Amino acid sequence: MESEHPDARRAGPRLPCVVVIGVSGVGKTTVARVLAQRLDIPFAEADDFHSPANIAKMSSGIPLDDADRESWLESVGRWLHERDVAGTGGVVACSALRRRYRDVLRAKCPTAFFVHLTAGHDLLERRLSKRADHFMPTMLLDSQEATLEPLEPDERGGSVDTGPAPDAVLEMALELLPDR
Repeated sequence: MESEHPDARRAGPRLPCVVVIGVSGVGKTTVARVLAQRLDIPFAEADDFHSPANIAKMSSGIPLDDADRESWLESVGRWLHERDVAGTGGVVACSALRRRYRDVLRAKCPTAFFVHLTAGHDLLERRLSKRADHFMPTMLLDSQEATLEPLEPDERGGSVDTGPAPDAVLEMALELLPDR
């Protein structure tokens, strides 16, 4: 039997560690923040874990390569692991576009559950064009869509279309979570 970590906030079922994934503009941060609020667990924005060099590269319209992403994904994975060990659960908004990126996160936090947000290209372009003060330019959307590898059947998670109203998207995301 596993002993409970002394920092665990609550007794009962284990609180989830959720990674809200998808391309830029799909609503990861919005959905992840509201999901964390609803579940009363910590929230993190994976963009905050990027190095200044990564941000400068993306701001210049240059897509990151796997070497650029390695330490970033390790940091996000550590954040998830710490929440899992503490028993607090957590929700992080993180693109995690490829299976191997999600594998890095799962290696740090095997209980991670992925909510893949989807939307049509035109909607994503409209959302991105309205953004202010974000380092991810609209011109990288095509690159992200080409890179995206949807969740595979053996990955813990599911997909939600973000076309409907935000409240409906949140409810669909909550329905996906195990042990709810």
